[in-house]
Amino acid sequence: MELNYNELGFKCGLEIHQQLEGKKLFCSCTTINSDKEPDVKFERRLRAVAGETGEIDIAAAHEMQKRRKFIYEADSQDTCLVEYDEEPPHELNRKALESTLKIALLLNAKIVDEIRVMRKNVVDGSNVSGFQRTALVAMDGFIETSLGKVNIPIICLEEEAAQKLESEKDARTESGTSSGGFVRYRLDRLGIPLIEIATGTEIKNPEHAKETASIIGMILRSVDGVRRGLGTIRQDVNVSIKNGARTEIKGFQDLRSIPKVINYEIERQLNEIKKGKILEKQSFSGHRKSKAFSSELEKEVRKAEPDFTTSFLRPLPGAARLYPETDVAPVKIEKGYVNDLRKNLPKLLKHKAEELEKRHRISNELAKELIEKENFEDLAKKFNKLESSLVAHILINVPKEIKTRFKLDTSKLKDEHFEEILDYLNKGKIAKEAVIDLLVKKINDEKIDFAKFASVSEKDIEKEIKELIEKKKDLSLGAYMGILMSKYRGKIDGSRIMELLKKYVK
Repeated sequence: MELNYNELGFKCGLEIHQQLEGKKLFCSCTTINSDKEPDVKFERRLRAVAGETGEIDIAAAHEMQKRRKFIYEADSQDTCLVEYDEEPPHELNRKALESTLKIALLLNAKIVDEIRVMRKNVVDGSNVSGFQRTALVAMDGFIETSLGKVNIPIICLEEEAAQKLESEKDARTESGTSSGGFVRYRLDRLGIPLIEIATGTEIKNPEHAKETASIIGMILRSVDGVRRGLGTIRQDVNVSIKNGARTEIKGFQDLRSIPKVINYEIERQLNEIKKGKILEKQSFSGHRKSKAFSSELEKEVRKAEPDFTTSFLRPLPGAARLYPETDVAPVKIEKGYVNDLRKNLPKLLKHKAEELEKRHRISNELAKELIEKENFEDLAKKFNKLESSLVAHILINVPKEIKTRFKLDTSKLKDEHFEEILDYLNKGKIAKEAVIDLLVKKINDEKIDFAKFASVSEKDIEKEIKELIEKKKDLSLGAYMGILMSKYRGKIDGSRIMELLKKYVK
């Protein structure tokens, strides 16, 4: 179904969550995420408390009503009493704060005068204490996109939640009370510094949301101290339409899924508006339920599923969940310090890519991927008899071709493998056509006889062709090609052999 987003009253904003490396936000534990067997285990049950407004947040109350038991496990090498909520938080991690300030400046935001940490009610078990510590760092930023400016009203620094391992589904009795159940968490991730970047609602359509997330991701990766890899960045999408309700969708790892999930959510809200919604309201002070018919939708937090649909998680939280953190001292931000940071901001990755593109005469897409290869320019300089574009091709495109053609794990290829093969190529000891075969052998951990991959001159090939035709007359062009390729594969380009064959086979 073709959707007119303007007529629908489409509104969309993003929340980007990016982990930082180094030490945790409120202790000196590292952010290594150990995969060792846990040597710490304990259990908790959590209760929501009233926020600054004097009320218990609706989302916190919803989670508390499930009456679940939380089981925690950890490796003592990257957790401590702070993660177990048995010791007050330490001083705010200044290195993480500095990385956040740099990112805020690259997002054109205004830095606050003083960092004050707040507590945010979270009683789903993902924080042992029952709250998440968060601090406002900057406001009123923006980025430029193909469809105009998108505002960045809020940038926060907060602590990452624990990793959910498994849960027992909530079972309910006929009276509506919960029988409990449990959730098991791993605590190694808890407390890792996490930047939260919230956009405004200037996003025009689902593809624009994807572009906006991509630009913010590029800016994040431009700053040292930002973690890389799967699971280190998450995107939440807030979306609503006219007569619908604001819905927060969590669980995006792949930017490509954002447009599909947004479109599903729009269609879901349209269907709910069309048929009318039965609201099932429940008092959090008791267990009585009442049903009412209404065309209004409830604000919700939903989960993005692998098939691009969404499922209900909990009601959308509000301001009632926030209250001051009294265990962490405020941090003053001096103007001189901010000015020094502004003068020494890192170069954006897109600008680095543009420079690589011009300097090495390569495509912009190839240049973007080469940024992640910190050794590219060193290799191009070291092996200067090779075109730098060829070095780029071998580092980026060849592993992709190997993965597609041979279904092999190219992560087994190390820097020293590429360097060894580039060295042979630079000295003229092998032909460039041998690179794929040699790297395949490296992946398979096979012994290599580089002499078998020595390049062959076109003069020698032509001589071989004449002798072959004389010896085996009246074969087809394809038959001759097969014989020659079995002998010279990896030593000369097959297309060049075909060109030479056509000179003698009519």
